[in-house]
Amino acid sequence: MEHLADTHVALATEDSTLPRDVRPGEYVPRAYPQVIKYMGSKAAILDFLGAGFSALDHLNKPIVDLFAGAGAVSGGFGHRNRIISNDIQEYSAVIASTYLKRAEKIGAFDIVERASRIATDNVAALSPNMRYPDSCSLEQFNEIEARNRELIYEEFDSSHHLFSRVYAGTWWSAEQCIWIDAIRQVLDELLDDNKIELADFNFGLTCLLHAMAYSSQGTGHYAQYRDAKDETSMLDISRYRKASVPSVFQRKFGPLLKWNLANVVDRGHELVSMDYVDCLRSSPRSIVYADPPYAFVHYSRFYHAMETLVKYDYPVLQVKGERLVKGRYRNDRHQSPFCIRSQVQGAFREMFEGVKASESDLVLSYSNTGMITIENLIDLATSAFGTSYQVWFNRTGHDHKTMGRRSDHSRQVEESLIIAKKL
Repeated sequence: MEHLADTHVALATEDSTLPRDVRPGEYVPRAYPQVIKYMGSKAAILDFLGAGFSALDHLNKPIVDLFAGAGAVSGGFGHRNRIISNDIQEYSAVIASTYLKRAEKIGAFDIVERASRIATDNVAALSPNMRYPDSCSLEQFNEIEARNRELIYEEFDSSHHLFSRVYAGTWWSAEQCIWIDAIRQVLDELLDDNKIELADFNFGLTCLLHAMAYSSQGTGHYAQYRDAKDETSMLDISRYRKASVPSVFQRKFGPLLKWNLANVVDRGHELVSMDYVDCLRSSPRSIVYADPPYAFVHYSRFYHAMETLVKYDYPVLQVKGERLVKGRYRNDRHQSPFCIRSQVQGAFREMFEGVKASESDLVLSYSNTGMITIENLIDLATSAFGTSYQVWFNRTGHDHKTMGRRSDHSRQVEESLIIAKKL
């Protein structure tokens, strides 16, 4: 099992080690560029989290971001403390890397130009009846969509064809998938040839995750792609089918690299992809920030395509009733106990015991819409930590993104921070 380093990167106590407007012991989040659409992102409440961290501050303690997701803690506080960014989903480490590790070599390469040498030929090889005309009937449009999806039954000679085969005609068109595969191939080749480092590779993948999100015909997640059921939905889907993956990639690449090189501070950050229990067992004494899932839906269902891009492992797809599931999910999707009502209390107890075992402090985010009530959660924490900890909570309200295209794009929720401080 992978073990996290138990040595601390000591920060000097003089103000010169921190941004000029930040005092030792104070956690003021920096502005950072978000790269994907993500349910439950904590980007909007980083000030609230910072107040919680400030109450526990020890300058030689890292922050263990136990369920890092889209990396809001790394983005907001990576300049401030050493971050150990953990999530069982590997795409999380890729995104966090962009906020924590300097991408110093990738700027020397024109990724899109290199990918175009691959993509141009593969797009030209597509049958003309798989392309989307400027206008067509609803019936014709759905016939094109179906022909795109038929690529899943084709054999490919190229080394990188995962998205072209699995996802054409779903969230992306065949042409868009060809470009996703081509950019991934270029990044692999640059890394294999030692022309870039892992931080550069992860930076490139982050830009590709962004391009996927903003060219997808979905709502920002990948639970199920939309069908063109009427003229209105057809026109909206058609608009996204025409989005250029390389253009979206390129627009993000330059500004994000500029931010990375100007703002990333090397504090010995770590990127890991573990189950939360294993991460806690391997962690040094730290400030643990926990933002577990709140609802019965599993993040692995909503973001499986991102995980597949990062793993690029040609996964076995889920089948139900001898038919491929519409969402084209990975068969090995992670199921979180925090999303299962019969397991959620046990999962929290195990988390509290893991924090206590390393004598760490805890900042826990949870909402009033979660699988367990805040009152019950506070009772669990108080019982688990006992008299060697002080336990209290703070509350705030904010809009929680639902990632829907309907009227409730977000919902007002009450967010609580349950804080446990080692005495």
